[in-house]
Amino acid sequence: MKKVSNLIKAFSFLGKASVMVMMLFFILAIIPSLLTSHSPYIPSGGALTPPSTLHWMGTDDLGIDLWAQICHGARSSLIVGFGTAFLAAGGGSLIGILGGYYGGKLDGCLMRSIDLMMVVPELPTMIVLGAFFGPSKMNIIIVLSLFSWTRPARIVRSKILSIKEEKYVKVAEGYGGGFSYLARRHFLPQVFPLIMVNFIKLISRAIVAEASLSFLGLGDPTSKSWGLILNHAMSFRGIYFTDFWKWWIIFPLLCIVLMVLAISLISKEIENLLC
Repeated sequence: MKKVSNLIKAFSFLGKASVMVMMLFFILAIIPSLLTSHSPYIPSGGALTPPSTLHWMGTDDLGIDLWAQICHGARSSLIVGFGTAFLAAGGGSLIGILGGYYGGKLDGCLMRSIDLMMVVPELPTMIVLGAFFGPSKMNIIIVLSLFSWTRPARIVRSKILSIKEEKYVKVAEGYGGGFSYLARRHFLPQVFPLIMVNFIKLISRAIVAEASLSFLGLGDPTSKSWGLILNHAMSFRGIYFTDFWKWWIIFPLLCIVLMVLAISLISKEIENLLC
């Protein structure tokens, strides 16, 4: 925690502001029930009520409080974002370390798999897979991870190719150091900054992808994610004949933009300090 605190202190003003924004979103995700007295599923007022002291962001066409939906949607976005990042960055980094260290046919097979995944059109394929596997958070995380592990794998592999040629690694191998020892003592400490930067970038990428799938109607219908709120808003037939559509669309869209922008700025700060 002390290292994290010192790292944040080295951030610029925009970096520190981004950390504060992310902390606010984490608070929304952790304790949404304490921040609103309304349910994100049950009507609590009149339909299409404008923002007021009772409903800070108004209500939708069913009378459900939008602020309650935004609070619970933050949890859904962060779960998908961090879940995808853990799976993709962890799995991709492991693949990159294995391919870079062992080389040969294993490396060739892994690199051809990466090349194949990189030429596949992502969004259309994710739409097909999302529709095939069904709308749930776990399925969305798995689908997004399938298209997110290639970048960290390539970056880590390139770094391992140079590290394994260092003299101290050769000496460690000469004294009987195996793959697990070298990975734990030499490889991971040096590639960890790269993994962290890619991990944070994957969070924002996954949040945007999840919002896109939810906006297209392929998200978890029980999650109240921000993309699903936008989908509901755009599906409302009377949205173009009322002034309320501005609030119904602006608030979830603003949350998506703020979170992605904050994560991008944080990843840039970490990249400048560690890499």
